[in-house]
Amino acid sequence: MKIPLLPLGKWIPEPGIAPKHALMNPTDRNRPPRRDEMMERYLDAGFWIDRLEHRQLPLMDAAAIARFNQRGFNQDPSLIDLASLPDHLSASVLSGMVRDISKAPQYPLYLSNGYPVETQDYRQLETNMDLPGPRTETEVRFGLVLQRTDMRTWPSALTAYKDEATIDLDRFQENGLFPGDGVAVLHESLDGNWYFACSYNYAAWVRKAHIAMADRQTVMDYGKADPFLVVTGSKATTNYNPRRPAISELQLDMGLRLPLVNSEPDSPNVDGQNPFTSYAVQLPVRDSGEMTLHTALIARSQDVQRGFLDYTPENIIRQGFKFLGERYGWGHSYNSRDCSGLVTEIFRSFGILIPRNTRQQVSSLLGHTVRFGADDHRETRMEAIRNLAVGDLIYSPGHVMIYIGSHEERPFVLHDTSSSISFRTGDEDRYEGILNGVSVTPLLSLRDEEGRRYLDTMWAIKRITSGSQH
Repeated sequence: MKIPLLPLGKWIPEPGIAPKHALMNPTDRNRPPRRDEMMERYLDAGFWIDRLEHRQLPLMDAAAIARFNQRGFNQDPSLIDLASLPDHLSASVLSGMVRDISKAPQYPLYLSNGYPVETQDYRQLETNMDLPGPRTETEVRFGLVLQRTDMRTWPSALTAYKDEATIDLDRFQENGLFPGDGVAVLHESLDGNWYFACSYNYAAWVRKAHIAMADRQTVMDYGKADPFLVVTGSKATTNYNPRRPAISELQLDMGLRLPLVNSEPDSPNVDGQNPFTSYAVQLPVRDSGEMTLHTALIARSQDVQRGFLDYTPENIIRQGFKFLGERYGWGHSYNSRDCSGLVTEIFRSFGILIPRNTRQQVSSLLGHTVRFGADDHRETRMEAIRNLAVGDLIYSPGHVMIYIGSHEERPFVLHDTSSSISFRTGDEDRYEGILNGVSVTPLLSLRDEEGRRYLDTMWAIKRITSGSQH
């Protein structure tokens, strides 16, 4: 099934702006650009935005996005409406949720010292989960995240990897949470150091010290507060605060929504600084064991804005390129993110909530999805590629890429990749190696570490828009 095409057009200079070739040395105007110059252009968001004819066309307005999110909570089992959770969960439901995450893999893993993870290690991890007996009910509690933190496979900081080639991929790392994220706390580990908690799109083990408990209504109100500030950069930070170390230069990642508070010129100082030249937001802190909301300042020079960004092709490109060059971080490790985490954060900056992992994203009924099977020939896949629109998500096994446009009939993607890949940068030039970060690459010549074309292993294309397609 075809995906409607958003037209691409040649860049037409605005009045008073010289065409790019006019900025070159006069002796160079007639020569074609060198290959390295072209590769540099590909790394410029403006290069791709200039090629968009309908760059500011809204793909969904705020009302459509709200309906999209609600439909996700209603229809997608990987998305969790925290407000609708019951007051208590049965032991069987809780155990099922925990064991969906906390289970020994079918392949061997190795610890950071090179020794294998043994059966006894898994037994100790299982014991620390302290799952309740079959007749027990557990209370559903709520909290707000205090700082960027990991969601783990087990209630443990133990790290493990598959082999030397993937030592950067901690297989006990699942996801990340950010300051102000609301969570439902479902269980506590035997050692008292970990909560089993769920956010809107994931459930796993989180360090207890990084969550401040509050009543359900406080957590729900915090997430729905209006007016609000959105982090639109890859990262932003609060202002330095000598009186409140917990919220001083606190890292805030893309897509975070934070309640705004009054910051008029005559407002009182916030911990010694007048707030007028900053945005004043509320962040959770823990005082004497209790959660309170404290005002923090974010300088107006930071990449933040009031309300969500408009969901347009131009903004998809701009948001994606803000991560360009960031090191790959499996499950949000290394203070960064992986391929599906990149996609999740970009769309979160528009207020769009999607599942966390690639398989969940493809399986979701949200948006318009075209799926490919083993019987689909290359021409079938090429026809779909020819009908791509900027922002479409392209899936191969375990990986997702964002289509950013075409140049000289060559489609290009932005993606966060860790494994060995190869692709042609020109007719003769070829790259082969590990990018290990957010990169721009051509799509059609892209091959995985086993030499397979991504085109041939592509199993879905998804467009995040109103309605659903299956």
